[in-house]
Amino acid sequence: MDKEPITVNGLKNLKSELEDLKNIQRPKVVESIAEARSHGDLKENAEYHAAKEQQALIESRVIAINDLIARANVIDVTKIENNGKVIFGSTVKVRDLDANKTISYRLVGQDEADIKKNLIFFKSPIGKALIGKDKGEIISVNTPAGERNFEILEVEYI
Repeated sequence: MDKEPITVNGLKNLKSELEDLKNIQRPKVVESIAEARSHGDLKENAEYHAAKEQQALIESRVIAINDLIARANVIDVTKIENNGKVIFGSTVKVRDLDANKTISYRLVGQDEADIKKNLIFFKSPIGKALIGKDKGEIISVNTPAGERNFEILEVEYI
């Protein structure tokens, strides 16, 4: 069983999602199933089938989160001795040299990654190109949209 790196915040978010699923979502769907069951014939009861499908989704997510928590290797970037290099959990401010704009990325585990929040998977093309690099370095990344070039402006461990 491979350990999955995760940030302190990522673990906190997983635990709160698990609590919500167990204590709020699960009881709601059980109630919906009971309600739909009371309507009689289950073969043609769309509400019942939808509720059962929702229950299956909740249960599979609960199992997935429990698995992630069991395999979590929590990395607190604030407690790691750093030498200015980009590491897992660090926040990197880069200038996109092609678009001439500045972006901050945080390198996180797979389950935490969310490009809309600039949380990128450390094994993604950009993540892999950044790991181990220093402030001032210029990196070139092959992305699905073509080659992009970035200059590392700042590396933070927050």
